Amino acid sequence: MAGWYFHLLILSPEIKTTVMNRIVFALVFVFSTFGPVGAMAQSITGAGSSAAAPIYRSWAKAYARATGATVEYDPVGSSGGIKKIRQNEVGFGASDVAPSSKDLTEGGLVNFPVAITGISPVFNVAKVSDGQLRLSGELLSRIYMGEIIRWNAPEITALNPGVALPDEAIKVIVRSDGSGTTYNFTDYLSKVSSKWKTTYGAKTSIKWADGFIGAKGSDGVAKALKDTPGSIAYIDHGYVKEYGLASAQMKNADGEFVRPSVSAFRAALVNSEWATSGSFSETLTQKPGKGAWPITMGTFVIVPKVANNPEQTLAALKFFAWAFLNGDTLVQENNFVRLPDRVQAAAFKTITSVKDKSGTPIGMALMSSLLGGK
Repeated sequence: MAGWYFHLLILSPEIKTTVMNRIVFALVFVFSTFGPVGAMAQSITGAGSSAAAPIYRSWAKAYARATGATVEYDPVGSSGGIKKIRQNEVGFGASDVAPSSKDLTEGGLVNFPVAITGISPVFNVAKVSDGQLRLSGELLSRIYMGEIIRWNAPEITALNPGVALPDEAIKVIVRSDGSGTTYNFTDYLSKVSSKWKTTYGAKTSIKWADGFIGAKGSDGVAKALKDTPGSIAYIDHGYVKEYGLASAQMKNADGEFVRPSVSAFRAALVNSEWATSGSFSETLTQKPGKGAWPITMGTFVIVPKVANNPEQTLAALKFFAWAFLNGDTLVQENNFVRLPDRVQAAAFKTITSVKDKSGTPIGMALMSSLLGGK
């Protein structure tokens, strides 16, 4: 114990923070696995973001194999997840929008990010293949305002010379439920279109134009797109491969046409405060940088600041501590990007701030003694 602690002291501050946090994560995991609360395998419940569902499903399977605990996750949408954690119905809520400091304080909640993904414009147009269609933010905003209504409109054909676009109505598919995906999508449109910003702004729910097709959740959007020839939709990128959807190229902040991918999400992340300072308060849309995907977003977990049900909250925190230590491979396999070390450190700080009603940080007593605390 003394040996690793001595070597930790001589590391640079940034490396020290990363190493220390990973050690502490391990200690939290040891405590929660073998301590009184974690002595028996538990069922962990969560609800919210449909964008995050693929990664939670993967983590849950691996976690069950490693610990015997089960994770039951309901992808009811970001708004639904926040509602359920506010009402103490689940161990954790999940959202693709970080609640404001005011909302967190008023709700007695804290939040931390778990991974980075992106939103893909997807389409179902005969004889136009995956990656063949090019779109810009301005063009996309006009489609979603109902101003461009046919696939062979001059504005679309100008960006797509040589592509056989049909003389066919564009059937616009939207989220009908409160959605963090919708928030990040409309946040992007607000940055590229002053008219969109003035008319709609960035919101989890939008009063869409008459005739648009509403669908609930990312699964619902994917199914509606596949069932509707001539349609366009926006969806969390993890569902593109799962459902075999065709995604469009997008013109990014540097004027490049790029395709959605893990590397493109990472390029956007590199040019954000998330990477440079560890802060995760800003959205990741329309970031500059070569190869950056313009509709990148983070996904977050929300838990009580003071746990009314410590066993339930501890079980959820144990799951995320395990995921940060062991889930990096599964993050990429599901087309997500792992958090930068600085952001993982900030996430860990939030996890260790959660207390029970007596004011005791959950699961920290053993860790304190192992680190030489009183």
